[in-house]
Amino acid sequence: MIRAKAHSGEACDWQKPDSGCIWVDATGVSPDELALLKAHFQMHPLALEDALEPGHWSRYEQYPAHEFLTFRTLVKPTSTDDFTERLSLFVFPGTLLTISSAGTSYLDKVWNIVGRESVNTALEIMYELLDEGAQTFFKYIASFEEGLDAAEERIFAQRRDHSPADVFERKHRLAQVRSLASEALNAVMLLNRHITVERADQIRLHDVQDTLSRATMRLDALRDSLRGLLDLQLSLQSQRMNEVMRTLAAVSTVFLPLTFLAGVWGMNYQYIPELHWKYGYAFAWGCFLLVGIALALYFKRRRWW
Repeated sequence: MIRAKAHSGEACDWQKPDSGCIWVDATGVSPDELALLKAHFQMHPLALEDALEPGHWSRYEQYPAHEFLTFRTLVKPTSTDDFTERLSLFVFPGTLLTISSAGTSYLDKVWNIVGRESVNTALEIMYELLDEGAQTFFKYIASFEEGLDAAEERIFAQRRDHSPADVFERKHRLAQVRSLASEALNAVMLLNRHITVERADQIRLHDVQDTLSRATMRLDALRDSLRGLLDLQLSLQSQRMNEVMRTLAAVSTVFLPLTFLAGVWGMNYQYIPELHWKYGYAFAWGCFLLVGIALALYFKRRRWW
């Protein structure tokens, strides 16, 4: 599907010269539609190849007839997954051409504000698209922080049963999003450095660059928080292990003197005190109970178990 908009925000015929079209959007184009685009726009073959291939991350290239930017962002940032979407932008003098395989989550939002809210030129549309794409990282960060707080609460509540696999999975996803944001930042930085625009448009591009830079720093901070959360979890597990070992040591210590006494009274000598005493067995059990209870109370008082 190919659609186009003019300065006024109304639909226009992008194939007619001087039609006033400032934005042409091509989504899931067929071979015939692609042939029409190639006939109307002087797209560099390498740029077109990159736009049609699904694997490219964010990148920028300057070609003789146009600027080319591939911008990859997050599909569902609030779900904290790492599924991505990509929009390729061909910036011609006075016209913006965007190509995508299935559109993006923010494409229609920008499409509906063209012609109003100071979105009247191709560069202003490009800024809105880049800004909306950059905001997906902040939505991801907000959702990730909520999940991180919940994970921390679960670690404290389930310190015996919580597995570090969840933290490692979060760390893996965060690393992918961090790379995604870094690539987008580098692409916008190169665009801002090489494109020739008016001061107002340059300020807008600086704003997108600053947004991506702040997102990258926030993602780095989250990575440090995850590292701290993992250290906390390992520390709690170590503490739990220490508590178990302390309890086992206390129980072993209680039975150690009892074993000693039982060993002494169990020796096979003829002349052992209390051997033929009527109350010797009861006396032995009394000693066992007295020593065991005394040690148990001592350890409980010292909070060793």
